[in-house]
Amino acid sequence: METISTGPRDRRRCHVLGVPVDACRDVAASAIGLHGEGGGQIVTLNAEMTMRARQDSDLGAVIAQADLVVPDGAGVVWALGRQGVRVRRSPGIELAWSLLSYAEAHDWSVALVGGSPEVMERLKTTLARSHPRLRLLMAEHGFQASEAWPALESRLRGLRPDLVLVALGVPRQEVWAKSMRQSLPGLWMGVGGSFDVWSGLKQRAPEWTSRLQMEWLFRLLQDPSRWRRYLVLPQFAWAVLRAGGRRR
Repeated sequence: METISTGPRDRRRCHVLGVPVDACRDVAASAIGLHGEGGGQIVTLNAEMTMRARQDSDLGAVIAQADLVVPDGAGVVWALGRQGVRVRRSPGIELAWSLLSYAEAHDWSVALVGGSPEVMERLKTTLARSHPRLRLLMAEHGFQASEAWPALESRLRGLRPDLVLVALGVPRQEVWAKSMRQSLPGLWMGVGGSFDVWSGLKQRAPEWTSRLQMEWLFRLLQDPSRWRRYLVLPQFAWAVLRAGGRRR
């Protein structure tokens, strides 16, 4: 495990099965601190993404180069604990919502990219009620035709927002955010299904499922088509157990 001096971010870069993840005293403060340093990419890591990054070199490279990798999943927190690294789980949906609230309070400009057309329309209405002073410069769904993306990206480059939340699914959202972030400031963060929940079209798992580490089961009941994705969870657990307490 390597300790990195990052000033106000105060984080340690650790690894789970060779995939980097950061242990922070205050994840939100670390994320906001990135903005003051010119911006950066935030990745939220869970067991499924960890296993995928070991097979997908592009995703693995994005995570390795990310400025902040948050322990989003209970499996990642458990794996770090086996190394003696005690961290709290930091759900990406909560971090992203905190950043939206901070953006509203501090007059940051915001862009949202991703989700279905219906989700994005509902989300704009929801945010107008929950964050009436939010400076929302762009809110575009992710079901764009391939020929429409260059214009969307050009517009985004011209706007230069302080915060960009991207809901295109893993690994597309991480890879796309990385390619855009190279020429732009601001915070860039993949948020998965957060737009679906914020728009009201899907329900977030109850708190008790988080305490019992069973959020995956709630999501599976909501969307049974996800079952194949969860086959990776026992593979992750077995790989961590085989690794023992080694810091790797």
